[in-house]
Amino acid sequence: MSALKEAPPTVRPRLSLGLATAISLVALVTALGVGHLVAGFVGYSASPFVAVADFVIAHSPHPVVVWAEQTLGTADKTVLKIGIAVVLLGFAVLAGQVSRARPLPGQVLVVVVGAFGIFAVYERTDVGQLALLAPVLALAASLLVFSWLHRRALPAETELRQGFSRRQVLQRGAGIAAGAGVAAVVGELVSSSGSAAGSRASVGPLVAARKAPPLPADADFQKLGSPPFITPNANFYRIDTAFVVPQVRAEDWQLKIHGMVDREVSFSYADIRNRPLVERVVTLTCVSNEVGGDLISTANFIGVDLVDLLSAAGVRPGAQQMYATSVDGFTCGTPSSVALDPARGAMLAIGMNGEPLPVEHGFPARIVIPGLYGYVSATKWVTDLEFTTWDARQAYWLQRGWAEQAPIKTESRIDVPRTSASVPAGRVRVAGTAWAQHVGIAKVEVRVDQGPWQQATLSAEVNKDTWRMWWAEVPVPVGSHTVSVRATDQSGYTQTDHPADPVPDGATGWHKVPFTAG
Repeated sequence: MSALKEAPPTVRPRLSLGLATAISLVALVTALGVGHLVAGFVGYSASPFVAVADFVIAHSPHPVVVWAEQTLGTADKTVLKIGIAVVLLGFAVLAGQVSRARPLPGQVLVVVVGAFGIFAVYERTDVGQLALLAPVLALAASLLVFSWLHRRALPAETELRQGFSRRQVLQRGAGIAAGAGVAAVVGELVSSSGSAAGSRASVGPLVAARKAPPLPADADFQKLGSPPFITPNANFYRIDTAFVVPQVRAEDWQLKIHGMVDREVSFSYADIRNRPLVERVVTLTCVSNEVGGDLISTANFIGVDLVDLLSAAGVRPGAQQMYATSVDGFTCGTPSSVALDPARGAMLAIGMNGEPLPVEHGFPARIVIPGLYGYVSATKWVTDLEFTTWDARQAYWLQRGWAEQAPIKTESRIDVPRTSASVPAGRVRVAGTAWAQHVGIAKVEVRVDQGPWQQATLSAEVNKDTWRMWWAEVPVPVGSHTVSVRATDQSGYTQTDHPADPVPDGATGWHKVPFTAG
């Protein structure tokens, strides 16, 4: 009896790992391109990539936020972009790996990632419901491309001759990816055509009815190593939660004041521009500034007195905070007593250093309140002011453990010599900056190693809301040394040598710089 031959088992076709991954990457690029294209028409912030990034910023655990600010500084947004890109690439590779035999697992992953993009856009407060078109169409396009390429690359046995070759699949995938890139560029161009830059360019010169006094000749010691007194706009520090700079046209901007007020009022940009403008020189400081850090800058701001706008609304007794909201949803709580104090000099600023506010610094308008750290006083792209109580509302940074009251602490910094610098022994020049906004600097002292304190020469005081430069010459023998600095403000307080982290209300400690004399 002859043995019966067994029929060979049916081998289910599978994509190679490289081809499956390529299909997933094309689907990812398609989603990003289509989303960016549609966002160009319905609002730049509706781009799924942008929305997801802002979602991550808004919902990151507090320790992560603090670490990012202190470690990465102004590079945190760039690192976030790279991180999200890596995660998306990871999902694309995973979708390819699990879909080599059939498309369903990859399709599920595409839907999950796309749904997250839809949710991120839905949660935004700076776009309308039409903005959901961007992530929805991005998901639909991605799913369609993924399914179509997969179906062509993995035919059933009976349809083998109708399938595409590997080269044909790759060619069509490359064409789709190129089209997605073009779509993204078109979306960028469409968005830019209606951006804030064009609106800002049409504002024209801003002339203050009440000008700031001219700066004295010795307002800084730049030739001796201090920074310039006025920080150029391009060098002004920028710390905010916006992943993409909000694009608000002056023609579309409006400020609403409401809450615990006698009457709700609104102001357009033209309303503000046509008021008598005031000019003030103010130093702004970020609460994240480490001892010796550079998150501090000074500018000549032009705008209107905030108290005049608030008087039009009639703030009621019992209102504890001015809860400011930016166009991108960022919130900031300022003590009402400070915002309403005419002596404080709080402004709604529309100009900075002789030109309209730069877009990245808040165009069309921002809040500027001297003497408070920026997270409670300097809302950019501001569009809403609500007067309320501390219990009723918690602003962005208060929810993350930062202090409710945030007066800027008296601090000082050494600008020269630099850390680990080598200088000639003998008389060594030390120069730097000190600040105690809204109080004023009275004295700065330096010492080498554990030697006696020596009083430094101060620059002319411009006003109590700005920094003050200083310099001194100290005798230094050959060897390794450390120079320290401390400031005393005009209330008589001398800054503490006790080191404290920026959280929750600003860093403290003496700035110390090691150097070598030879």
